[in-house]
Amino acid sequence: MKSKTIKKDKINIITLGCSKNMVDSEVMSGQLLANQMDVVHENKKLDHNIVIVNTCGFIDKAKEESVNTILDQVELKRKGKLDKVYVTGCLSERYKQNLEAEIPEVDAYFGTMELPGLLAVLNADYKSELVGERLLSTPSHYAYMKISEGCNRTCSFCAIPLMRGGHRSKPMEELVAEAEKLVKSGVKEIMLIAQELTYYGLDIYKTRMLPELLRKLARIEGLEWIRLHYAYPSKFPLEIIDVMKEEPKICNYLDMPLQHASDHMLDAMKRQITRKEMTELIHEIRARIPEICLRTTLIAGFPGETRDDVEEVKDFLSEIKFDRVGVFTYSHEEDTSAHTLNDSLSPEEKEERAQEIIAFQQDISLEKNQEKLGQVLKVIVDKKEAGRYIGRTEFDSVEVDNEVIIIADKKLKPGDFVNVRITKAYDYDLEGEVVG
Repeated sequence: MKSKTIKKDKINIITLGCSKNMVDSEVMSGQLLANQMDVVHENKKLDHNIVIVNTCGFIDKAKEESVNTILDQVELKRKGKLDKVYVTGCLSERYKQNLEAEIPEVDAYFGTMELPGLLAVLNADYKSELVGERLLSTPSHYAYMKISEGCNRTCSFCAIPLMRGGHRSKPMEELVAEAEKLVKSGVKEIMLIAQELTYYGLDIYKTRMLPELLRKLARIEGLEWIRLHYAYPSKFPLEIIDVMKEEPKICNYLDMPLQHASDHMLDAMKRQITRKEMTELIHEIRARIPEICLRTTLIAGFPGETRDDVEEVKDFLSEIKFDRVGVFTYSHEEDTSAHTLNDSLSPEEKEERAQEIIAFQQDISLEKNQEKLGQVLKVIVDKKEAGRYIGRTEFDSVEVDNEVIIIADKKLKPGDFVNVRITKAYDYDLEGEVVG
């Protein structure tokens, strides 16, 4: 008599939202692998029987995408194509009771800090000794590294503290060990991420320690680029810029979300800074590193925003000439202090204002790119697409910034660094030929 075989579970992790969520999924995967479990990210083969949806709950569009993804997986379960569906992440943290009532077909919901509980339902043990062990969902030559969790800021529009709690730094020795493991696995570029980079260390060392962390990371042999994301402008510690100037491995790139330029709006957003102070800070940063690339993000359609406020944003962009700008429409989030304000603009009006600002910045972006014509820039190769190599300069982060179309007469592979002479400049991309 033929014995029945029991197929081993295969777990697929679907990650929604930001790079911080991606790191959480990678850590979760590392834990599952250490428990000898079969785990994949965003599995296209559809040969898995368990799904974990790592949700985002930051703004309305993200919440809608998360809910739709959960519903899609529940439908696959109903059809018998999945055995189990689990949900974790920010949306689950914030709306767990609502989700349990509205979508009871999910087997279990977990918050952002409940990884041990999620592992337990999968018959896996949480292994605290696995510092830095992750199954990367990015290409093997770059990785995100989360240096802290949560945020102590009180921006009126932001629900992150509700979902992630207060600021908690990771010990420096853990981060250095994690970076060393990443580099040994082939990573050449590490992007430091946090809700607020500049706060790093205040809780456990009683002083801002990002400069010291950067110096330690810069000593890691084999690590080529270190990139900084999400620095808060108020009381920005300029020592970070000095370390950036001293250490060639730190990219001359800073992602500093400013959110607006009108003092009226900055005050309503509780940003603790004025346009004048932001302008002075940017001038000082550029005085110390003239070639630095500054990226910012802005919010369009915050409650009370007038046409004059929109014009002030455009005037600010014209004055400062940021290298990179992202624009989001305001999302009216319950339990934030801005939720008490009158959200009078329609989604269409918010989107029109966002597109107006994007179009204004587009000309600045083209002007900035044209300045690079004829220059030879160090470029990291990310991929080959449609027969062409695509890469980035130190002035560009993954997905959100410019790309470089690389013309090469030799074979290149992802993670290679090449010198490229820029021959063409577009609104958001560059093109050039490998030299040397």
